[in-house]
Amino acid sequence: MITPTIGRVVLVFNRYQNTMRQYPEAAQIAFVHSDRMINVGGIDHNGLPFCLTSLRLAQEGDILADGEMHAEWMPYQKAVAKGEIPPTLHATPEQK
Repeated sequence: MITPTIGRVVLVFNRYQNTMRQYPEAAQIAFVHSDRMINVGGIDHNGLPFCLTSLRLAQEGDILADGEMHAEWMPYQKAVAKGEIPPTLHATPEQK
């Protein structure tokens, strides 16, 4: 299980609850209710902002209903959590 924290990025699925629009949308965690419930702010496929409160965060092994709106961790985040790949350093400390 990955512990959600404010500022982390997740993918939101089924926001329209329509099987024709299954593509994920990027969102940033704005508030954490629990390990499986978050508030997010994100952007849709047209770059327009959206926000969702009390959104289910599906963790590894959770069972979802067909078409259920939810957030998931990105594949990279899941692979790091499982130890399949090392985390990437995006910045290095200044060298003196």
